[in-house]
Amino acid sequence: MADQDSTGNGNGSAEAGGEPQVSVLAQYIKDLSVENPSAPQSFQWQVQPSLDVQFNINIDNIGEDVHEVTLKIDVSARSENGVHFVVDLTYSGLFAIRGMPEEAMAPILLVEAPRMIFPYARQIISEAVSNTGFPPLMLDPIDFAGAYMAQLQAQQQGGGEAGGSSLMPPAGSEPQ
Repeated sequence: MADQDSTGNGNGSAEAGGEPQVSVLAQYIKDLSVENPSAPQSFQWQVQPSLDVQFNINIDNIGEDVHEVTLKIDVSARSENGVHFVVDLTYSGLFAIRGMPEEAMAPILLVEAPRMIFPYARQIISEAVSNTGFPPLMLDPIDFAGAYMAQLQAQQQGGGEAGGSSLMPPAGSEPQ
């Protein structure tokens, strides 16, 4: 009988203090900058450029139970000849989170939410690089959990607060 009651109420039980819910309300590009400053000469360069990938996560509380998670990814390809391309993407998602314990909010917002929107941001970057005339760039997945844990460890060692509103990866954690 209890099983029938819990499945029959669905969303209504969560609003009355039931199980936690996380919903993606929207995903969108906030800012996209694509540069190919050395074209057309860069198409003749026979060197393999070095790739630099940086990311940052920012969280904004938009309203009651609604949070904007912003993933900023900066990608540049450079060689001794110059800059091949630069892509700066700011991609966001709106997440409705209800019934979640406070201690679970930081891991949801800094690990799970970015993990959900990253594949879309990666596709945008791939297409942007392709549109500059270079082969598409498929970024390796980012270990958001590892970066979050490294941030927590650094904050505990430095005496800072855990579960901040932004996340920067530790040095050397960029995907290649």
